[in-house]
Amino acid sequence: MKIQSKLIILMLASINFFASANNGEFVLEPMPNIGQVKLFKTSDLCTVASNTQTYFANNKETDNYAVHSGQVISADITLDKVADTLKFICQTYVTDVRAKQPSRLHSSAFLKKNFDFYRWYPDKNTADSIAKASTNDIKNRLLNNIPAEQLFITKYYTKLLEASAVKTAEFNQALYALPVDEKNLTLEQAELQKHSLTRFKYTRQQVIDGALDAKDLAKPLVWITEESLHDVLLQGTGVLTIDGQTRYFNVHRNNGISYDYSIGKTEQARYWYFAEVPSIMGYGKTIENKIAVKPHVTFAGNVAQLGLGKLIMINYQQGADSVSQMGILADTGGAFDNNLFQLDFLVDSYYGWSDYHQANKHLPDYANTWIMIKK
Repeated sequence: MKIQSKLIILMLASINFFASANNGEFVLEPMPNIGQVKLFKTSDLCTVASNTQTYFANNKETDNYAVHSGQVISADITLDKVADTLKFICQTYVTDVRAKQPSRLHSSAFLKKNFDFYRWYPDKNTADSIAKASTNDIKNRLLNNIPAEQLFITKYYTKLLEASAVKTAEFNQALYALPVDEKNLTLEQAELQKHSLTRFKYTRQQVIDGALDAKDLAKPLVWITEESLHDVLLQGTGVLTIDGQTRYFNVHRNNGISYDYSIGKTEQARYWYFAEVPSIMGYGKTIENKIAVKPHVTFAGNVAQLGLGKLIMINYQQGADSVSQMGILADTGGAFDNNLFQLDFLVDSYYGWSDYHQANKHLPDYANTWIMIKK
């Protein structure tokens, strides 16, 4: 009877845990099964870690939206521990390079010895409620199928754009700079005047129909197709070559309309104005201080609740192998508001679905996920 009672208690505890985990939970896991660690460049991981540390140092007092220890993970995690984790990544990388030895960041034994692993269970309740409201069959299926123990892993990329320096019949949609009535205003100043500013007056559909052109309300930076416009508004960064020069354009400020997770990209009323930037950029409170990021080592997610700079590992089956990859939470987006069921993995730059899918079809829709903190 005692054995049976203990089994019943354990079963009830398990049921209660997974019921709780439906709301999103983080559980310290002493011996995570992370398989083979591979498929990333440790130099790029160090670069993103270092750039995120710099953001911490420069914005610790001014950006409490993203620069914090993480409101939902564990009371044991401090911002100093997050910064130490990022520092340790680069220290390990540099030491291994100087010693001309394989990177220890690819060693599962080394990682388990030096990091605490907080297993992330998805907030299925929120995902299920969004799925019920969604009119998109694919999105509905993917959200409904999120396993109780795995996160929904989407992939995002920088959009390779066919573009024109001038408007043509084909390239008839612009990436616009901030409207002229706002270009000299800080974000805080603009918020105080939002009732009168051009940026807040128009939906995406109105801009596409020419609302800005009629009175020269904003400067076109470059001209692209309407299909490309929807893609780059979703992905956040456009990469294009004009006159033999590669140029990068990043979302700057939006029209204040929230992203609607339940509808498709062409239906979104949310619209972004752009700025030209020196490279692929991730999170930043302003366009000037955004974090320069790298593909295959960067995640976008809910920085408001998780805090910027978390080292994240995802694990999944690739054929017969159990494979893990690491990246830094260094980006976000409107889709992550109140979202603890999903991460977005930055893959690379592509023209569209076909070349993106061919390069990334091995990546999973769902994966075991941990947040890693240096012991």
